[in-house]
Amino acid sequence: MRKISITVLLCALVTISVLMTLTIMVISSYTSQKETIIDNTLSINYAKAVQMSQTLDSLFLSMQGSLKFAADYIQNTNLRDTTQMNKSLDLIRNSSNFFNSVALADEEGLVLSISPYYESSIGKHVSSKAAKEAISSQASYISEAFPVSQDQSRIVFLGEPVFNASGRFLGMIGGNIHLQEYNILNLSFGNQLKYSDGSYFFIVDKKGTLLFHPDEDRIGEDVSKNTVVQKLMNNQMGKARYKNLAGVDSLAGYYKVPLTSWGVVIVTPTQMVFDQLNNHIRMLLIYTAVPFLILTFFVVRFARRLASPFVMLADVINQMDKGTVKLPVIKSHWNREADILTHTVLQAMANFKNKSDQLTYDARTDVLTGINNRRVFDEVIQQWIEEEIPFSLVIFDIDHFKSINDEFGHSAGDEVLKYVASLLRMSVSLNDVCFRFGGEEFVVLMRHCHSKQAYETAERIRITLEASVLPINRSVTISAGIAEYPLNSISATELFSLADSALYQAKAVGRNRTITHSNNN
Repeated sequence: MRKISITVLLCALVTISVLMTLTIMVISSYTSQKETIIDNTLSINYAKAVQMSQTLDSLFLSMQGSLKFAADYIQNTNLRDTTQMNKSLDLIRNSSNFFNSVALADEEGLVLSISPYYESSIGKHVSSKAAKEAISSQASYISEAFPVSQDQSRIVFLGEPVFNASGRFLGMIGGNIHLQEYNILNLSFGNQLKYSDGSYFFIVDKKGTLLFHPDEDRIGEDVSKNTVVQKLMNNQMGKARYKNLAGVDSLAGYYKVPLTSWGVVIVTPTQMVFDQLNNHIRMLLIYTAVPFLILTFFVVRFARRLASPFVMLADVINQMDKGTVKLPVIKSHWNREADILTHTVLQAMANFKNKSDQLTYDARTDVLTGINNRRVFDEVIQQWIEEEIPFSLVIFDIDHFKSINDEFGHSAGDEVLKYVASLLRMSVSLNDVCFRFGGEEFVVLMRHCHSKQAYETAERIRITLEASVLPINRSVTISAGIAEYPLNSISATELFSLADSALYQAKAVGRNRTITHSNNN
């Protein structure tokens, strides 16, 4: 029998051991990182869906409030004074981007005034089913989204009754929202349906009909057979991995809009996650290939003398596979080659650990501005609430940011975002935490800070930004909304919603201002 020298045997055994360890390390890293990224993506999508649903709900509440104000305003005027009513309706329509058209009808459904003005419509009875139902109800009304003639675009009708001082029903003032035309809903949800990471969102009504979708040709399509849409139709909200109607494996967060029963779905194709993970593994292999080749080279030449270092390295890699690795202090070895090998491999492992740490950092940090992202926000605010630490929540939103990108380019827009993030960090204390929510929206949690103090800080930031010299030929302003824990709410979701409502109010009354939520609102 042919004998095998111990040198060859040790070389073969150690080489196989090293290669198998590398394989296990890669597989283990792939498996653990895959689950982490999928869970993080689902959580982020769900958080976005909740936020978007709350924004939609706030918008509809604001629209109803606008019509209610108008109804109260005109109740003591002559509703049949067409000239005066036309001016009033024009003012209501043009003072905001809420409605594409506004009309006033009497208690019999006879059109008294309309904006934009169409003389042919005056004196005729309302024809739409929604308007008839609104008049018949004599109460606040929000219709389902219904199609426009042969077009797949949709209209939502909001109505508010008009009563005189004695409580007699005089008629109905209503507004039409064309979902695919210029208005606040389309500006907020119709133009940015896709995210830079490949994710997208769509909105369906309570029957499963598409109202907003990145593919405009699908508007009006019945997607009620979609697994996630079916859950929304059954009043279920959450996050799930599923296959859409085209068979694409996807990760979705979904939530219902309370006022309209619409469903908001944020979707990330699972392949996007796998692409990110594959790139991470590819870079891992690139960074570890050379050190492990060096390792194998020295093993072949000095197997016997290097047996002891290999045992040590195998133990370290085994610990790395279990996720409990603590890299040892690099010490000199009596054998020169073994010493070089030990230094090289441990450095490779340190690089791998750094890459893994970097991936964790990237999952918690906004790439552009370098401040914390939404995932960290959820952790921090929940921890502070559990520890009953009083704080104020401030939401900042750059005014007219889209116009900055349109006029000066996205590079200039990125510089503005980075500057605002830097200004926030410099303007708050070390105990406060800054976050970027995406787009032009930022959040600051101010620890042990009352809303009055938060207001003063927010105003200082706003004034500083307005006076700052930026790489664009115009000033940049910011609006802010503030809510305080536990004064305004003990719920993180509700607290954010209150601050967001205050921000929306700041936007609605002219931007470039700070508004604090009040319990008396």
